[in-house]
Amino acid sequence: MHHHRPIRQFIAPIVLLLVGLFIASCSTSSGPSATAKEDSWLAEYNLDGLDGREITEQLDTMPVEDRPGDLIASVEPKELVLFDDQENEASIPLPAEEFYLSFAPYLEQTHDCHFHSLTTCLGEMRHQQIDVTVTDSDTDVVLFDESVRTYDNGFAGLWLPRDITATLTVTHGDRSASIPISTDAEAPTCITTLQLT
Repeated sequence: MHHHRPIRQFIAPIVLLLVGLFIASCSTSSGPSATAKEDSWLAEYNLDGLDGREITEQLDTMPVEDRPGDLIASVEPKELVLFDDQENEASIPLPAEEFYLSFAPYLEQTHDCHFHSLTTCLGEMRHQQIDVTVTDSDTDVVLFDESVRTYDNGFAGLWLPRDITATLTVTHGDRSASIPISTDAEAPTCITTLQLT
């Protein structure tokens, strides 16, 4: 079996990219929860019995070296889509009133991202203390204003109210970046354009 490994390692990212594009563009909203039968495979990843919010937080904060290499977990605006290389798949609803926004500030290097991949997205600034504010564009109300530490993957994640437009500002030392964000049903869950200057 080992002689197939290099080919699989080359093909797997392409297959996952194609599957990811298919899911991103063709998925329909599923029922309130995956069935028990669909969920049983998640036990292999210690994710069975967890809701969408719990799985999202567990995978996003997990040390990179501990992340399952064969599991893809894509955060979409209303659901978490999970699939692995054994063709198992589940769509788990995310909280009705909250939107998960993951963002990776950077200095030099970034990547394009629309739906945050909890197991594969990597940002440049791992384990960095950053100051984060989110200000509602319509009301000027500050929704979030805290110092947080980026996860091992270089991202930080926030649960924000749904259907808002706001400004996200990240400050690290004497550098900062601001970007308009939204949390509607079409919004990206992954922000990788925050270059600190």
